[in-house]
Amino acid sequence: MGYQITSGTPFRLGAHVDGDGVSFAVFSAHATKIELCLFSADGGRETQRLPLPERTGDIWHGHIAGLPAGTLYGYRAHGAYAPEHGHRFNANKLLLDPYTRELRGRWINDPALLGYDARSSAGDLSFDGRDSARFVPKSVVSDPKLFEAMTSPLGHAWEDTLIYEAHVKGATQLHPDVAENLRGTYEGLASDALIDHLHKLGVTAIELLPAHAFVNDGFLLEKGLTNYWGYNTIGFFAPEPRYFGLEGIMGFRNMVRRFHDAGIEVILDVVYNHTAEGDHRGPTICFRGLDNASYYRLINGQPRYYVNDTGTGNTVNVANPYVLRTVMDSLRFWVECMGVDGFRFDLATTLAREDDGFDVHGGFLDALRQDPTLAGIKMIAEPWDIGPGGYRLGQFPPKFGEWNDAYRDTVRRFWKGDAHSAQELGARLLGSAGEFDRGGRRAWSSVNFLAAHDGFTLADITRYSKRHNEANKEGNQDGHNANHSDNCGVEGPSDDPAVTALRQRRQRNMLATLFLSQGTPMILAGDEIGNTQDGNNNAYCQDNEIAWLDWTQADAEMTAFVAELSALRRAHPVLRQSRFLHAALRAADGQPDVEWMDFQGHPLNWRDPGLSSLCLMLRASAEAPETMDHDDAVFVIFNRADTSAEVQIPACAKGAHWCVGLDTSGSHARQTPVDAGTITVRGPSVVALVPGPAGNAV
Repeated sequence: MGYQITSGTPFRLGAHVDGDGVSFAVFSAHATKIELCLFSADGGRETQRLPLPERTGDIWHGHIAGLPAGTLYGYRAHGAYAPEHGHRFNANKLLLDPYTRELRGRWINDPALLGYDARSSAGDLSFDGRDSARFVPKSVVSDPKLFEAMTSPLGHAWEDTLIYEAHVKGATQLHPDVAENLRGTYEGLASDALIDHLHKLGVTAIELLPAHAFVNDGFLLEKGLTNYWGYNTIGFFAPEPRYFGLEGIMGFRNMVRRFHDAGIEVILDVVYNHTAEGDHRGPTICFRGLDNASYYRLINGQPRYYVNDTGTGNTVNVANPYVLRTVMDSLRFWVECMGVDGFRFDLATTLAREDDGFDVHGGFLDALRQDPTLAGIKMIAEPWDIGPGGYRLGQFPPKFGEWNDAYRDTVRRFWKGDAHSAQELGARLLGSAGEFDRGGRRAWSSVNFLAAHDGFTLADITRYSKRHNEANKEGNQDGHNANHSDNCGVEGPSDDPAVTALRQRRQRNMLATLFLSQGTPMILAGDEIGNTQDGNNNAYCQDNEIAWLDWTQADAEMTAFVAELSALRRAHPVLRQSRFLHAALRAADGQPDVEWMDFQGHPLNWRDPGLSSLCLMLRASAEAPETMDHDDAVFVIFNRADTSAEVQIPACAKGAHWCVGLDTSGSHARQTPVDAGTITVRGPSVVALVPGPAGNAV
């Protein structure tokens, strides 16, 4: 059927079904012509090519009456192919609609995806005339019924939040209690088996590695590998199809519904800082072909090349108002139409960088803060990139939580036994106030973690002193070199009972530290079951047993221990306060909100270069409003020594006595009453005492 196209309107970008057809609109400031290409139902044949008839400002648009939902399409953009001037138009390349909500077909790694002829000595300055249509998926005119508005986000309080970082596929691919045809899918992730597990742990939010549509890097495919993590985004509005199950795209929405019904928020790790098109040698598949000079930041004076603040070849130019609009429209889409509760912004410093550097009042951060749709949404920044002045821990606006790598490194160094780490630990236990206590920010702003997808798992922190990334086929040169890990005497697996016991104790000590710290705790999926990646600390390309969680080897005792820690944190509000603690005197009782002491009960000597063990008393913050005041208190003991120690215990609140709430060595049973005198604490271990009811102590 031959369709006729009329002018349409420029107001909604993307392809949208209306009363009598479909409207199309796409941004390009530098194109001379944009063609809409329609395809057969299987995507194999281009059936019609229609120039968008109207341009309003920088928006090209058109309307086709009678065109049904489900139609496959793409764009071809005409204009100058002049890389030296920042333009890379090539109408031979079929381009994905940046606003498409669905992809049909698959990416095929072929030289035709390149805008230039790789065989030419001129490299990317040459021009390639091959048609790329059969090597790329097609955009889909979505049925609006698929994306009807979802219910409001759950809105759990930050101070009550426990985050579980997980990969959609890796979390279930080997799970024996997930139906085989659902493993590795959105539906499988929200299966009863996973939800029950998260409930056991007390998880309130699951943070998903990228679920936006992404592309496998060509250099990985040539090595027989794939992009597993997904930090190679090409579709800001489209769920990644490789995780579809029986319900297709509806599987994502239904996953969110099931998590919401279970009281669990869904946070997406989003990659708006760069795209899958890479540097000047990369493919032309979407943004580059539509308007390279607008969508990307190019080097001043050398616009052939890209600013590479991300380390991935290109940097998205969110300073351009239409590019910023694309990102904001994407965020609103995932909240309103897909129901998500928050976002973790990969390399967030890149998004906040203006021409003169990082700007907390720049366009992107200002746009986020003023948007009413995003007002109640959790925002988490990864506060660094490799660009100039790229490390910005603690410098994002009050709305944000931030991944705190300083917390991660400090806890690892402390339990590894590094000198001078105890002083640093003191700051981290109280929410890293030095970084975050400014501008009305709260203690939950520090997202504390021991391990994340990028780096060693918790088990591997205690099994390996060096990275073992040989499977990545990069000569073991990729991944972090400074891991602050310790193999406890043997590199890799060990059947020595002393070594395995030490490793288990250290993992428990680190986990206890995490749950006893002010801030928002995040655990890496699998750490609670003792999962290992065999020493690979950069498993981004390992879509296999290296990176998938091995549930058949799950450590049930470790899982139960994490559940206990979570329950302890929930039971004691002093462990999850929104206000910072600065040893200020509380109006209610005149006592300081935090006290530090040594094992003899004396004030702690922070200047002691050999300081390695410490105690602290936690009470409700003196900054808390009266309505948030309470009598809860927790006394925490960190004994890093290998030997036992007698610890002086301060008096408990009137009408109560201390009970053991936690002992990572297992020498004291939970709820064992303790006399307000001394307690013997094995080493290395963490002990937390909590108030118990009045009665006889022992």
